[in-house]
Amino acid sequence: MSLRQLSSDLLEGRVSIDAAQPMAPRFVAEEVASRTCFVSSFANVTAFTTDAGLLLVDTGSFVLAEPTRVALRKATAAPVTTAVWTHGHVDHCFGVELYEREHGPVHVIAHEAVARRFERYRLTHGWNAAINARQFRTQAGFPTEFRAPDETFATTRSLDIGGRRFELTHALGETDDHAWVWVPDAGVICTGDLFIWASPNCGNPQKVQRYPREWAQALRAMDALGAEVLCPGHGVPIWGAAAVHRALDDTASFLESLVDQVIAMMNRGARLDDIVAAVRPPESLLATPYLSPVYDDPEFVVRNLYRLYGGWWDGNPAHLRPARDAALAKELADLAGGVAILADRAEQLRATDLALACHLIELATQAAPDDATVRARRTLIYRERAGRERCLMARGIFSAAAES
Repeated sequence: MSLRQLSSDLLEGRVSIDAAQPMAPRFVAEEVASRTCFVSSFANVTAFTTDAGLLLVDTGSFVLAEPTRVALRKATAAPVTTAVWTHGHVDHCFGVELYEREHGPVHVIAHEAVARRFERYRLTHGWNAAINARQFRTQAGFPTEFRAPDETFATTRSLDIGGRRFELTHALGETDDHAWVWVPDAGVICTGDLFIWASPNCGNPQKVQRYPREWAQALRAMDALGAEVLCPGHGVPIWGAAAVHRALDDTASFLESLVDQVIAMMNRGARLDDIVAAVRPPESLLATPYLSPVYDDPEFVVRNLYRLYGGWWDGNPAHLRPARDAALAKELADLAGGVAILADRAEQLRATDLALACHLIELATQAAPDDATVRARRTLIYRERAGRERCLMARGIFSAAAES
């Protein structure tokens, strides 16, 4: 099936997004507009033909850059002379050396904050390796070396390369180093991860701060351009000005709704627990094929917003200087009449309330970490919860808990 057909099928509801996971690499290269080739991978690459060679928007992941290059080379043999990174996540900014081996140096352009990201990655290499293993259930590890961009910009940058113009704009969004690219002669907008065919990755529980309000503003700015083709960071392109408008407008509205609800409750002094319980995105937007929580989850975005505007304390005074988890677990187990009672109740709750079952089995495990029976029940409960979870991030964490 062509990327264009799959895009149409998704938008028309003939294929569900669960059956066409946006993170799934297809290694298909397809012309999406005049002198514009889109390569579907885990993180996509868009190639623009100019009189001075190819300009790539993103260059591939540290794991899949080579098969992504091979897919591109089935469509064009033109040399790559310029690359623009939409941000410094490791699925978007690797593989430059593969093109340099073919035809010589590639001039890489990115936002100025990319260097700061790479320094943080070096500082926290072990942490990033661990969280990626949990999130993606992979043993691929995490890079230790990063190619620096040759040129950086702060807010906007206009490029004239080989007779074509490329407009780069910085945006706070999934990252603080994000950029989106407008190519007016083709009517193409490259969104990077500001659009990914899923509920925006704006609350990832294991990653650094994200910026939902500014993200929505960037989507509004892109929407105002009237693009004919949207090339996303993940998932398939969208064709047609009306469809592109709907996708950008709906995603902005989705984020704006969460931002407005969270800030309104925070301004009334609500605790995080009450905010999480109350805030929901509009059901009509959740029902669209490109805003389903198949990767991140709106609840995680709510928590991220609270962290952004209110800090890490959730409003519960007992959580400000809390007892250690193991001490609280032991006390509650003693009050319940023993660890076995907690574990039995967790087992009973598997059928009716898996979230509560997880709380109780965690308490039982922390109170008696060497109890093999309790740990076996913990494995079963988290395995079942992972199996019912639609959100990839949550599924990965629950699966890791089942195996730990």
